Amino acid sequence: MDVSKFRIETDSLGEKLVPIDAYYGIQSLRAKENFQITKQKVHKEMIKAIAITKKAAAQANCEAGMISNKINDAIGLACDEIASGKLGSQFITDMIQGGAGTSINMNANEVIANRAEEILGGKKGVYSIVHPNDHVNFGQSTNDIIPTSGKIATIKLAEKLLIEMRRLHKSYLDKANEFGGVIKMGRTHLQDAVPIRLGQEFNAFASALERDIKRIETALEYLKFLNMGATAVGTGLNANKIYIEKVVEIISDYTHIEFKQADDLVDSTRNLDSFVWLSSALKTCAITLSKTANDLRLMASGPKTGFNEINLPQMQPGSSIMPGKVNPVIPEVINQIAFQVMGNDVTITKAAEAGQLELNVFEPVLFVNLFQSLDILKRGIRTFYQRAISGITVNKELCILYVERSAGIVTALAPHIGYKLSSEIAKEAIKLNRSIKDLVIEKQILSEEDLEIILNVNNMTSPGISGEELLIHKKKID
Repeated sequence: MDVSKFRIETDSLGEKLVPIDAYYGIQSLRAKENFQITKQKVHKEMIKAIAITKKAAAQANCEAGMISNKINDAIGLACDEIASGKLGSQFITDMIQGGAGTSINMNANEVIANRAEEILGGKKGVYSIVHPNDHVNFGQSTNDIIPTSGKIATIKLAEKLLIEMRRLHKSYLDKANEFGGVIKMGRTHLQDAVPIRLGQEFNAFASALERDIKRIETALEYLKFLNMGATAVGTGLNANKIYIEKVVEIISDYTHIEFKQADDLVDSTRNLDSFVWLSSALKTCAITLSKTANDLRLMASGPKTGFNEINLPQMQPGSSIMPGKVNPVIPEVINQIAFQVMGNDVTITKAAEAGQLELNVFEPVLFVNLFQSLDILKRGIRTFYQRAISGITVNKELCILYVERSAGIVTALAPHIGYKLSSEIAKEAIKLNRSIKDLVIEKQILSEEDLEIILNVNNMTSPGISGEELLIHKKKID
Protein backbone atom coordinates (compact mmCIF):
# COMPACT_ATOMS: atom_id res chain seq x y z
CA MET A 1 0.00 0.00 0.00
CA ASP A 2 1.34 3.42 -0.98
CA VAL A 3 0.84 5.44 2.24
CA SER A 4 1.54 8.65 0.34
CA LYS A 5 -1.94 8.33 -1.12
CA PHE A 6 -3.52 8.48 2.32
CA ARG A 7 -3.85 10.88 5.24
CA ILE A 8 -4.19 9.95 8.89
CA GLU A 9 -7.34 10.97 10.73
CA THR A 10 -8.25 10.28 14.33
CA ASP A 11 -11.43 9.93 16.34
CA SER A 12 -12.31 8.64 19.81
CA LEU A 13 -11.63 5.07 18.67
CA GLY A 14 -8.18 5.70 17.23
CA GLU A 15 -6.54 6.36 13.86
CA LYS A 16 -7.39 5.38 10.29
CA LEU A 17 -5.89 5.96 6.88
CA VAL A 18 -8.23 8.00 4.69
CA PRO A 19 -7.61 8.50 0.94
CA ILE A 20 -5.76 11.78 0.64
CA ASP A 21 -8.14 13.29 -1.92
CA ALA A 22 -11.36 12.17 -0.16
CA TYR A 23 -13.77 14.77 1.15
CA TYR A 24 -15.22 12.20 3.53
CA GLY A 25 -13.38 11.42 6.74
CA ILE A 26 -12.70 8.78 9.34
CA GLN A 27 -16.27 8.35 10.59
CA SER A 28 -17.61 7.93 7.07
CA LEU A 29 -14.96 5.33 6.38
CA ARG A 30 -15.78 3.38 9.54
CA ALA A 31 -19.44 3.35 8.52
CA LYS A 32 -18.60 2.11 5.03
CA GLU A 33 -16.59 -0.75 6.51
CA ASN A 34 -19.23 -1.61 9.11
CA PHE A 35 -22.30 -1.56 6.88
CA GLN A 36 -21.79 -3.52 3.68
CA ILE A 37 -25.48 -4.38 3.61
CA THR A 38 -27.42 -3.38 0.50
CA LYS A 39 -24.56 -1.83 -1.50
CA GLN A 40 -27.12 0.93 -2.03
CA LYS A 41 -25.87 4.46 -1.38
CA VAL A 42 -27.91 7.23 0.20
CA HIS A 43 -30.65 8.47 -2.14
CA LYS A 44 -29.54 11.55 -4.09
CA GLU A 45 -32.65 13.44 -2.96
CA MET A 46 -31.68 12.72 0.66
CA ILE A 47 -28.15 13.99 0.05
CA LYS A 48 -29.56 17.17 -1.45
CA ALA A 49 -31.95 17.57 1.49
CA ILE A 50 -29.14 17.16 4.02
CA ALA A 51 -27.09 19.79 2.21
CA ILE A 52 -30.01 22.23 2.31
CA THR A 53 -30.62 21.49 5.99
CA LYS A 54 -26.95 21.99 6.87
CA LYS A 55 -26.82 25.27 4.94
CA ALA A 56 -29.92 26.50 6.76
CA ALA A 57 -28.47 25.45 10.11
CA ALA A 58 -25.23 27.32 9.42
CA GLN A 59 -27.15 30.44 8.41
CA ALA A 60 -29.28 30.29 11.55
CA ASN A 61 -26.21 29.76 13.73
CA CYS A 62 -24.50 32.71 12.05
CA GLU A 63 -27.49 34.95 12.71
CA ALA A 64 -27.41 33.76 16.33
CA GLY A 65 -23.72 34.71 16.53
CA MET A 66 -22.56 31.11 17.03
CA ILE A 67 -20.36 30.84 13.91
CA SER A 68 -18.60 33.52 11.87
CA ASN A 69 -19.77 34.94 8.56
CA LYS A 70 -16.65 33.51 6.90
CA ILE A 71 -17.37 29.96 8.05
CA ASN A 72 -21.07 30.29 7.28
CA ASP A 73 -20.32 31.43 3.73
CA ALA A 74 -17.90 28.55 3.15
CA ILE A 75 -20.35 26.00 4.53
CA GLY A 76 -23.09 27.51 2.36
CA LEU A 77 -20.96 27.25 -0.79
CA ALA A 78 -20.05 23.64 -0.01
CA CYS A 79 -23.72 22.78 0.58
CA ASP A 80 -24.74 24.46 -2.68
CA GLU A 81 -22.23 22.33 -4.56
CA ILE A 82 -23.55 19.15 -2.95
CA ALA A 83 -27.18 20.13 -3.59
CA SER A 84 -26.35 20.73 -7.27
CA GLY A 85 -25.07 17.15 -7.60
CA LYS A 86 -21.36 17.62 -7.04
CA LEU A 87 -19.42 15.46 -4.60
CA GLY A 88 -22.08 12.73 -4.74
CA SER A 89 -19.36 10.09 -4.90
CA GLN A 90 -18.14 11.23 -1.48
CA PHE A 91 -21.29 9.97 0.23
CA ILE A 92 -20.11 6.43 0.83
CA THR A 93 -22.33 4.98 3.55
CA ASP A 94 -24.86 2.23 2.98
CA MET A 95 -28.44 3.44 3.30
CA ILE A 96 -29.29 0.69 5.80
CA GLN A 97 -27.11 1.15 8.87
CA GLY A 98 -27.13 1.07 12.63
CA GLY A 99 -26.99 4.29 14.61
CA ALA A 100 -30.24 6.01 13.55
CA GLY A 101 -28.50 7.68 10.61
CA THR A 102 -25.48 9.04 12.50
CA SER A 103 -23.23 7.70 9.73
CA ILE A 104 -25.20 9.58 7.09
CA ASN A 105 -25.08 12.75 9.18
CA MET A 106 -21.33 12.48 9.88
CA ASN A 107 -20.60 11.67 6.23
CA ALA A 108 -22.32 14.94 5.34
CA ASN A 109 -20.56 16.83 8.14
CA GLU A 110 -17.15 15.61 6.98
CA VAL A 111 -17.71 16.28 3.28
CA ILE A 112 -19.06 19.77 3.96
CA ALA A 113 -16.30 20.58 6.44
CA ASN A 114 -13.52 19.42 4.13
CA ARG A 115 -14.92 21.28 1.15
CA ALA A 116 -15.46 24.43 3.25
CA GLU A 117 -11.93 24.07 4.65
CA GLU A 118 -10.64 23.84 1.08
CA ILE A 119 -12.63 26.93 0.03
CA LEU A 120 -10.99 28.88 2.85
CA GLY A 121 -7.50 27.77 1.86
CA GLY A 122 -7.11 24.90 4.30
CA LYS A 123 -6.22 21.25 3.78
CA LYS A 124 -8.63 18.32 3.74
CA GLY A 125 -8.58 16.23 6.91
CA VAL A 126 -7.04 18.91 9.12
CA TYR A 127 -10.27 20.68 10.14
CA SER A 128 -8.33 23.64 11.54
CA ILE A 129 -10.74 26.20 10.04
CA VAL A 130 -14.03 24.30 9.67
CA HIS A 131 -14.75 21.30 11.89
CA PRO A 132 -17.41 18.64 11.12
CA ASN A 133 -18.87 18.70 14.65
CA ASP A 134 -17.99 22.13 16.01
CA HIS A 135 -19.17 24.08 12.96
CA VAL A 136 -21.13 22.04 10.41
CA ASN A 137 -23.08 20.15 13.10
CA PHE A 138 -23.24 22.98 15.64
CA GLY A 139 -26.51 23.03 17.59
CA GLN A 140 -27.68 19.89 15.80
CA SER A 141 -27.99 16.17 16.27
CA THR A 142 -28.51 13.24 13.94
CA ASN A 143 -31.88 13.04 15.70
CA ASP A 144 -33.16 16.27 14.17
CA ILE A 145 -31.05 16.41 11.00
CA ILE A 146 -32.03 12.99 9.64
CA PRO A 147 -35.82 13.22 10.15
CA THR A 148 -35.83 16.78 8.81
CA SER A 149 -33.81 15.86 5.73
CA GLY A 150 -35.96 12.78 5.30
CA LYS A 151 -39.10 14.91 5.28
CA ILE A 152 -37.66 17.31 2.72
CA ALA A 153 -36.58 14.44 0.46
CA THR A 154 -39.92 12.65 0.87
CA ILE A 155 -41.95 15.72 -0.05
CA LYS A 156 -39.76 16.42 -3.08
CA LEU A 157 -40.12 12.83 -4.29
CA ALA A 158 -43.86 12.84 -3.59
CA GLU A 159 -44.32 16.02 -5.61
CA LYS A 160 -42.75 14.27 -8.60
CA LEU A 161 -45.04 11.28 -8.04
CA LEU A 162 -48.12 13.52 -7.91
CA ILE A 163 -47.22 15.04 -11.28
CA GLU A 164 -47.31 11.58 -12.85
CA MET A 165 -50.50 10.65 -11.01
CA ARG A 166 -52.27 13.73 -12.39
CA ARG A 167 -51.11 12.83 -15.89
CA LEU A 168 -52.46 9.30 -15.47
CA HIS A 169 -55.72 10.79 -14.18
CA LYS A 170 -56.03 12.89 -17.34
CA SER A 171 -55.23 9.85 -19.47
CA TYR A 172 -58.08 7.94 -17.82
CA LEU A 173 -60.48 10.83 -18.43
CA ASP A 174 -59.42 11.11 -22.06
CA LYS A 175 -60.25 7.44 -22.54
CA ALA A 176 -63.52 7.85 -20.62
CA ASN A 177 -64.50 10.52 -23.12
CA GLU A 178 -63.30 8.49 -26.11
CA PHE A 179 -65.19 5.38 -25.00
CA GLY A 180 -68.25 7.19 -23.66
CA GLY A 181 -70.61 5.60 -26.20
CA VAL A 182 -69.22 2.07 -26.09
CA ILE A 183 -71.69 -0.33 -24.46
CA LYS A 184 -70.25 -3.51 -22.95
CA MET A 185 -71.27 -6.18 -20.49
CA GLY A 186 -70.73 -5.37 -16.86
CA ARG A 187 -69.64 -8.27 -14.69
CA THR A 188 -69.79 -9.10 -11.01
CA HIS A 189 -68.20 -12.25 -9.57
CA LEU A 190 -66.73 -12.62 -13.11
CA GLN A 191 -70.28 -13.44 -14.25
CA ASP A 192 -72.51 -11.44 -16.58
CA ALA A 193 -74.32 -8.68 -14.73
CA VAL A 194 -75.86 -5.70 -16.54
CA PRO A 195 -74.64 -3.44 -19.36
CA ILE A 196 -72.20 -0.63 -18.65
CA ARG A 197 -70.33 1.89 -20.78
CA LEU A 198 -66.62 1.39 -21.20
CA GLY A 199 -66.31 5.13 -20.63
CA GLN A 200 -67.94 4.70 -17.22
CA GLU A 201 -65.33 2.14 -16.26
CA PHE A 202 -62.47 4.46 -17.22
CA ASN A 203 -64.16 7.29 -15.37
CA ALA A 204 -64.22 5.03 -12.30
CA PHE A 205 -60.48 4.44 -12.70
CA ALA A 206 -60.04 8.23 -12.66
CA SER A 207 -62.27 8.70 -9.62
CA ALA A 208 -60.33 6.16 -7.58
CA LEU A 209 -57.00 7.72 -8.57
CA GLU A 210 -58.30 11.16 -7.66
CA ARG A 211 -58.92 9.94 -4.12
CA ASP A 212 -55.38 8.57 -4.01
CA ILE A 213 -54.02 11.96 -5.03
CA LYS A 214 -55.98 13.68 -2.27
CA ARG A 215 -54.86 11.13 0.34
CA ILE A 216 -51.21 11.66 -0.54
CA GLU A 217 -51.59 15.45 -0.54
CA THR A 218 -53.18 15.31 2.90
CA ALA A 219 -50.46 13.03 4.28
CA LEU A 220 -47.75 15.39 3.02
CA GLU A 221 -49.15 18.23 5.12
CA TYR A 222 -48.22 16.35 8.28
CA LEU A 223 -44.63 15.99 7.08
CA LYS A 224 -44.25 19.76 7.12
CA PHE A 225 -43.67 19.89 10.89
CA LEU A 226 -39.95 19.74 11.70
CA ASN A 227 -38.05 19.01 14.88
CA MET A 228 -35.02 21.16 14.05
CA GLY A 229 -33.57 22.49 17.30
CA ALA A 230 -34.68 19.39 19.17
CA THR A 231 -31.09 18.06 19.15
CA ALA A 232 -30.73 14.69 20.92
CA VAL A 233 -34.09 14.04 22.58
CA GLY A 234 -36.25 17.07 21.91
CA THR A 235 -35.09 19.28 24.80
CA GLY A 236 -32.93 21.50 22.58
CA LEU A 237 -29.72 20.95 24.53
CA ASN A 238 -26.78 22.84 22.90
CA ALA A 239 -29.02 24.70 20.45
CA ASN A 240 -29.17 28.51 20.66
CA LYS A 241 -32.63 30.00 21.16
CA ILE A 242 -32.27 32.37 18.21
CA TYR A 243 -31.11 29.45 16.06
CA ILE A 244 -34.18 27.43 17.03
CA GLU A 245 -36.46 30.34 16.15
CA LYS A 246 -34.88 30.91 12.74
CA VAL A 247 -33.76 27.58 11.32
CA VAL A 248 -37.14 26.22 10.13
CA GLU A 249 -38.01 29.52 8.47
CA ILE A 250 -34.69 29.44 6.60
CA ILE A 251 -35.28 25.83 5.51
CA SER A 252 -38.69 26.91 4.16
CA ASP A 253 -37.04 29.68 2.15
CA TYR A 254 -34.44 27.33 0.69
CA THR A 255 -36.87 24.52 -0.17
CA HIS A 256 -39.92 26.62 -1.13
CA ILE A 257 -41.96 24.38 1.16
CA GLU A 258 -43.99 25.87 4.01
CA PHE A 259 -42.44 24.05 6.93
CA LYS A 260 -43.36 24.77 10.54
CA GLN A 261 -41.63 24.07 13.83
CA ALA A 262 -43.29 21.14 15.59
CA ASP A 263 -45.25 22.18 18.68
CA ASP A 264 -43.77 19.33 20.70
CA LEU A 265 -40.13 18.64 19.83
CA VAL A 266 -39.97 15.61 22.10
CA ASP A 267 -42.93 14.05 20.30
CA SER A 268 -41.53 14.96 16.89
CA THR A 269 -38.17 13.38 17.72
CA ARG A 270 -39.49 10.03 18.92
CA ASN A 271 -42.52 9.39 16.68
CA LEU A 272 -42.59 8.61 12.95
CA ASP A 273 -46.34 8.27 12.44
CA SER A 274 -46.45 10.94 9.72
CA PHE A 275 -44.26 8.72 7.52
CA VAL A 276 -46.53 5.74 8.23
CA TRP A 277 -49.56 7.75 7.14
CA LEU A 278 -47.91 8.63 3.84
CA SER A 279 -46.82 5.03 3.33
CA SER A 280 -50.41 3.92 3.95
CA ALA A 281 -51.60 6.36 1.29
CA LEU A 282 -48.98 5.00 -1.12
CA LYS A 283 -50.06 1.45 -0.36
CA THR A 284 -53.68 2.39 -1.03
CA CYS A 285 -52.64 3.95 -4.32
CA ALA A 286 -50.73 0.79 -5.21
CA ILE A 287 -53.82 -1.31 -4.49
CA THR A 288 -55.92 0.96 -6.71
CA LEU A 289 -53.41 0.73 -9.55
CA SER A 290 -53.12 -3.04 -9.25
CA LYS A 291 -56.92 -3.45 -9.31
CA THR A 292 -57.05 -1.32 -12.46
CA ALA A 293 -54.26 -3.36 -14.04
CA ASN A 294 -56.16 -6.57 -13.23
CA ASP A 295 -59.31 -5.20 -14.88
CA LEU A 296 -57.43 -4.20 -18.02
CA ARG A 297 -55.72 -7.59 -18.27
CA LEU A 298 -59.10 -9.31 -18.05
CA MET A 299 -60.76 -7.06 -20.61
CA ALA A 300 -57.80 -7.55 -22.98
CA SER A 301 -57.59 -11.32 -22.45
CA GLY A 302 -57.60 -13.56 -25.51
CA PRO A 303 -57.44 -12.51 -28.21
CA LYS A 304 -59.58 -15.43 -29.37
CA THR A 305 -60.53 -17.27 -26.19
CA GLY A 306 -60.78 -14.44 -23.68
CA PHE A 307 -62.89 -11.29 -23.33
CA ASN A 308 -60.99 -9.39 -26.07
CA GLU A 309 -63.05 -6.27 -25.39
CA ILE A 310 -60.07 -3.94 -25.48
CA ASN A 311 -56.64 -4.03 -27.08
CA LEU A 312 -53.57 -3.04 -25.09
CA PRO A 313 -50.62 -1.66 -27.06
CA GLN A 314 -48.32 -4.48 -28.13
CA MET A 315 -44.98 -3.70 -26.50
CA GLN A 316 -42.87 -6.85 -27.02
CA PRO A 317 -43.09 -10.52 -28.03
CA GLY A 318 -44.58 -12.49 -25.18
CA SER A 319 -43.06 -15.91 -25.40
CA SER A 320 -39.77 -17.64 -26.10
CA ILE A 321 -41.64 -20.74 -27.31
CA MET A 322 -45.06 -19.61 -28.65
CA PRO A 323 -44.67 -17.53 -31.82
CA GLY A 324 -46.95 -14.52 -32.12
CA LYS A 325 -47.96 -14.44 -28.46
CA VAL A 326 -48.08 -10.97 -26.92
CA ASN A 327 -48.53 -10.47 -23.18
CA PRO A 328 -49.95 -7.54 -21.18
CA VAL A 329 -46.50 -6.67 -19.80
CA ILE A 330 -47.25 -3.11 -18.71
CA PRO A 331 -50.23 -3.97 -16.46
CA GLU A 332 -48.19 -6.90 -15.17
CA VAL A 333 -45.34 -4.63 -14.07
CA ILE A 334 -47.88 -2.37 -12.35
CA ASN A 335 -49.05 -5.40 -10.35
CA GLN A 336 -45.49 -6.16 -9.30
CA ILE A 337 -44.78 -2.56 -8.33
CA ALA A 338 -47.90 -2.69 -6.18
CA PHE A 339 -46.70 -5.86 -4.44
CA GLN A 340 -43.37 -4.19 -3.67
CA VAL A 341 -45.04 -1.06 -2.27
CA MET A 342 -47.29 -3.19 -0.07
CA GLY A 343 -44.24 -5.01 1.28
CA ASN A 344 -42.42 -1.74 1.83
CA ASP A 345 -45.37 -0.50 3.86
CA VAL A 346 -45.02 -3.48 6.20
CA THR A 347 -41.34 -2.62 6.76
CA ILE A 348 -42.14 1.06 7.31
CA THR A 349 -44.88 0.13 9.77
CA LYS A 350 -42.56 -2.15 11.72
CA ALA A 351 -39.75 0.42 11.72
CA ALA A 352 -42.04 3.11 13.13
CA GLU A 353 -43.50 0.77 15.75
CA ALA A 354 -40.14 -0.55 16.97
CA GLY A 355 -38.83 2.78 18.24
CA GLN A 356 -38.01 2.93 21.93
CA LEU A 357 -38.23 5.82 24.37
CA GLU A 358 -36.82 9.15 23.10
CA LEU A 359 -35.68 8.10 19.62
CA ASN A 360 -36.62 5.77 16.81
CA VAL A 361 -33.32 4.35 15.57
CA PHE A 362 -34.83 2.62 12.54
CA GLU A 363 -35.23 5.64 10.26
CA PRO A 364 -32.61 4.38 7.76
CA VAL A 365 -34.62 1.29 6.76
CA LEU A 366 -37.82 3.34 6.83
CA PHE A 367 -36.38 5.82 4.34
CA VAL A 368 -34.96 3.10 2.08
CA ASN A 369 -38.43 1.63 1.67
CA LEU A 370 -40.34 4.91 1.54
CA PHE A 371 -38.03 6.38 -1.10
CA GLN A 372 -38.28 3.19 -3.14
CA SER A 373 -42.08 3.25 -3.00
CA LEU A 374 -42.14 6.87 -4.18
CA ASP A 375 -39.64 6.21 -6.96
CA ILE A 376 -41.13 3.03 -8.39
CA LEU A 377 -44.69 4.34 -8.22
CA LYS A 378 -43.60 7.46 -10.10
CA ARG A 379 -41.80 5.49 -12.81
CA GLY A 380 -44.47 2.81 -12.97
CA ILE A 381 -47.32 5.28 -13.36
CA ARG A 382 -45.44 7.12 -16.11
CA THR A 383 -44.92 3.79 -17.88
CA PHE A 384 -48.60 2.91 -17.37
CA TYR A 385 -50.08 5.94 -19.09
CA GLN A 386 -47.39 6.24 -21.77
CA ARG A 387 -47.18 2.58 -22.77
CA ALA A 388 -50.62 1.22 -21.93
CA ILE A 389 -53.52 3.59 -21.20
CA SER A 390 -52.94 6.14 -23.96
CA GLY A 391 -52.84 3.43 -26.65
CA ILE A 392 -55.84 1.32 -25.64
CA THR A 393 -58.37 0.63 -28.40
CA VAL A 394 -61.74 -1.08 -28.16
CA ASN A 395 -63.43 -3.91 -30.08
CA LYS A 396 -66.79 -2.18 -30.12
CA GLU A 397 -68.72 -4.74 -32.15
CA LEU A 398 -67.64 -7.61 -29.93
CA CYS A 399 -68.60 -5.64 -26.82
CA ILE A 400 -72.16 -5.08 -28.02
CA LEU A 401 -72.39 -8.70 -29.22
CA TYR A 402 -71.63 -9.88 -25.69
CA VAL A 403 -74.40 -7.63 -24.38
CA GLU A 404 -76.96 -8.86 -26.88
CA ARG A 405 -76.08 -12.52 -26.19
CA SER A 406 -76.08 -12.15 -22.45
CA ALA A 407 -78.93 -13.09 -20.19
CA GLY A 408 -77.90 -10.25 -17.88
CA ILE A 409 -80.18 -7.77 -19.61
CA VAL A 410 -83.13 -9.67 -18.17
CA THR A 411 -82.64 -7.57 -15.03
CA ALA A 412 -84.40 -4.71 -16.81
CA LEU A 413 -87.48 -6.91 -17.22
CA ALA A 414 -87.93 -7.65 -13.51
CA PRO A 415 -89.95 -4.49 -12.69
CA HIS A 416 -92.37 -5.35 -15.53
CA ILE A 417 -92.81 -9.13 -15.33
CA GLY A 418 -91.50 -9.95 -11.87
CA TYR A 419 -88.30 -11.52 -10.55
CA LYS A 420 -89.51 -15.13 -10.76
CA LEU A 421 -90.57 -15.03 -14.40
CA SER A 422 -87.46 -13.06 -15.32
CA SER A 423 -85.29 -15.78 -13.72
CA GLU A 424 -87.08 -18.48 -15.69
CA ILE A 425 -86.58 -16.56 -18.93
CA ALA A 426 -82.88 -16.08 -18.16
CA LYS A 427 -82.31 -19.78 -17.44
CA GLU A 428 -84.11 -20.79 -20.60
CA ALA A 429 -82.16 -18.30 -22.70
CA ILE A 430 -78.86 -19.67 -21.40
CA LYS A 431 -79.92 -23.28 -21.85
CA LEU A 432 -81.21 -22.82 -25.39
CA ASN A 433 -78.65 -20.21 -26.40
CA ARG A 434 -81.50 -17.87 -27.32
CA SER A 435 -81.83 -14.13 -26.84
CA ILE A 436 -83.95 -12.75 -24.00
CA LYS A 437 -85.89 -10.56 -26.40
CA ASP A 438 -86.80 -13.40 -28.75
CA LEU A 439 -88.07 -15.59 -25.90
CA VAL A 440 -90.23 -12.85 -24.38
CA ILE A 441 -91.81 -12.06 -27.74
CA GLU A 442 -92.31 -15.76 -28.53
CA LYS A 443 -94.07 -16.31 -25.21
CA GLN A 444 -96.14 -13.13 -25.79
CA ILE A 445 -95.16 -11.79 -22.37
CA LEU A 446 -94.51 -8.25 -23.70
CA SER A 447 -94.81 -6.64 -27.08
CA GLU A 448 -91.82 -6.05 -29.31
CA GLU A 449 -92.51 -2.31 -29.12
CA ASP A 450 -92.35 -2.34 -25.30
CA LEU A 451 -89.19 -4.45 -25.36
CA GLU A 452 -87.49 -1.91 -27.62
CA ILE A 453 -87.90 0.55 -24.75
CA ILE A 454 -87.28 -1.75 -21.79
CA LEU A 455 -84.25 -3.53 -23.26
CA ASN A 456 -82.60 -0.43 -24.71
CA VAL A 457 -79.04 -0.96 -23.53
CA ASN A 458 -78.20 2.73 -23.82
CA ASN A 459 -80.89 3.56 -21.28
CA MET A 460 -79.70 0.79 -18.99
CA THR A 461 -76.36 2.54 -18.56
CA SER A 462 -77.69 6.02 -17.85
CA PRO A 463 -78.40 6.81 -14.17
CA GLY A 464 -81.95 8.02 -13.58
CA ILE A 465 -83.31 6.57 -16.81
CA SER A 466 -85.12 3.24 -16.60
CA GLY A 467 -87.18 1.27 -19.03
CA GLU A 468 -90.09 1.44 -16.60
CA GLU A 469 -90.06 5.24 -16.53
CA LEU A 470 -89.85 5.44 -20.30
CA LEU A 471 -92.66 2.93 -20.70
CA ILE A 472 -94.91 4.90 -18.33
CA HIS A 473 -94.06 8.09 -20.24
CA LYS A 474 -94.93 6.40 -23.53
CA LYS A 475 -98.30 5.17 -22.23
CA LYS A 476 -99.15 8.68 -20.97
CA ILE A 477 -98.47 10.05 -24.45
CA ASP A 478 -100.53 7.29 -26.04
